[in-house]
Amino acid sequence: MSTASQRLHTAGRVHVPLMLALTFSTGVVDAVGYLGLDRVFTGNMTGNVVILGMALVGADDLPILGPVIALVGFVLGAALGGFVLRHRESGWSRRTSGLLAVVAVVLTALAVTLLVVPSFPEPLALSVTGVLGAAMGLQAATARHLAVADVTTVVVTSTLTGLAADSVLGNRSGTRQWRRLGAVGLILLGAAAGAALLRWELGAGVALSAVITVVVVVVGHVAMRRASAA
Repeated sequence: MSTASQRLHTAGRVHVPLMLALTFSTGVVDAVGYLGLDRVFTGNMTGNVVILGMALVGADDLPILGPVIALVGFVLGAALGGFVLRHRESGWSRRTSGLLAVVAVVLTALAVTLLVVPSFPEPLALSVTGVLGAAMGLQAATARHLAVADVTTVVVTSTLTGLAADSVLGNRSGTRQWRRLGAVGLILLGAAAGAALLRWELGAGVALSAVITVVVVVVGHVAMRRASAA
């Protein structure tokens, strides 16, 4: 393998831990959304669809407007990501760095807002829900473009399916099992961290997610530049 090919391969391997880091970040944001924004997921849209379905028949006084706003925000964010990355080959580029940088800026702005605003009226909560949903949609579209198998950063249902299907109880192929376990474990730990930080301050979890996203952008962009310079 040539030096250039080796650098490209190394850069590609960097994507896995970076997407796992964003998976942890999504767990944090979803915990903030569900526990702090009236039982709304801002990253896991499957959860929102289920909540909305139950809410439509009046089950347990579940919210309707919040999940709808999160869904709309997520779809718009994902559409923006798809538009910016269209006709681009899979992999890290200046555009992926830029999109994830936008996510980091949005999360930082939301964290500052939540930390400095003394009261939290419903219009502000719904606005935060929509913007968080859009940021997570943008992140998900970018992660999809990077095409790291089994790590979408926002859901783990398909990851769990692959983990079980390829386990010793399934077809025993055992492919990418550690990656899958990492994705499931990290979104779990992220949710736990988000719930713990919520006891201290509503914006603390969003601030942590912003920091993680900034680190991901920097590391990913540097790896891409080194690979391109080979």
